[in-house]
Amino acid sequence: MAVQGSQRRLLGSLNSTPTAIPQLGLAANQTGARCLEVSISDGLFLSLGLVSLVENALVVATIAKNRNLHSPMYCFICCLALSDLLVSGSNVLETAVILLLEAGALVARAAVLQQLDNVIDVITCSSMLSSLCFLGAIAVDRYISIFYALRYHSIVTLPRARRAVAAIWVASVVFSTLFIAYYDHVAVLLCLVVFFLAMLVLMAVLYVHMLARACQHAQGIARLHKRQRPVHQGFGLKGAVTLTILLGIFFLCWGPFFLHLTLIVLCPEHPTCGCIFKNFNLFLALIICNAIIDPLIYAFHSQELRRTLKEVLTCSCSQDRALVSWDVKSLGGSVCQELLPQQPQEKGLCDQKASSTALQRLLQKEVKSLPQAKGPGLQEPP
Repeated sequence: MAVQGSQRRLLGSLNSTPTAIPQLGLAANQTGARCLEVSISDGLFLSLGLVSLVENALVVATIAKNRNLHSPMYCFICCLALSDLLVSGSNVLETAVILLLEAGALVARAAVLQQLDNVIDVITCSSMLSSLCFLGAIAVDRYISIFYALRYHSIVTLPRARRAVAAIWVASVVFSTLFIAYYDHVAVLLCLVVFFLAMLVLMAVLYVHMLARACQHAQGIARLHKRQRPVHQGFGLKGAVTLTILLGIFFLCWGPFFLHLTLIVLCPEHPTCGCIFKNFNLFLALIICNAIIDPLIYAFHSQELRRTLKEVLTCSCSQDRALVSWDVKSLGGSVCQELLPQQPQEKGLCDQKASSTALQRLLQKEVKSLPQAKGPGLQEPP
């Protein structure tokens, strides 16, 4: 990997362009400017990446396990988790390779390292683009579910969601390949910055509109209960706080990285911009932190997903409730004990059912063995 100082290479040489970095150091020395550089250790970087890997892998496994979660909304959430997983995985892989190279445990030719670096950059760039796209897709899905609730299931169908997912992945890979191939062109950086701003505006407009509609509904309900001001203000404040947290985390985690790209275009040789360039590792760490936060915002709020996650973590193969419910007349105690052998209460119920079934069969057998009674007019003469 091409590394300058403690910074790792991403999207070609965005963080260490040969025309900018040497001149930046000279200008900073001449002006005597002091730079605030936040140091991110490789251990912390790897730890964040591994946490994100495990967390997003659990989300993907949970959604894949539960058929009740195979809906368009959870399809987008699953793809978002997969994108975040690739973002973290590619950065963890790059960091691990850099550490192995510095320790002398890995020896490879420059051409091989260059190809590996390009592959990792394509994976990182495509996963970043797809992650932003799926964040926008989730916002659109929620918008349709609120403003077109009666037509939601006819508009957002699973086949359409799958086609949208395929289109996002294909477009992300294609454009990422082009971006990596022409990373030294200003147009590439501008396209990335414009794309981020477009996603930010899209999410802000949709969520603000959804918040306004929700406040209108709360106001109407409050009027019916003659408690307009307290309920409306309380709901609006809570919704505003939620919206601020959602968009604030998105901007805080992704904004510095795209600010870095913008400054490379606007002021690649300015000393102040050079101070910002030195915090490139911090910007990558913030993106990985966003990959850790995304499941908490979009996935783990679902009770169904949390229940399935517990089953995944405990490796329990819980059976469907339809298999547990049985017919009293057709099942005996042995069948019940095979279904639920570990539950004492169900075992006692099975024993009672077995005793009742055995008694019923015994009575039926005794009744059949008795002579048939005849009516008084049909008795045989002595």
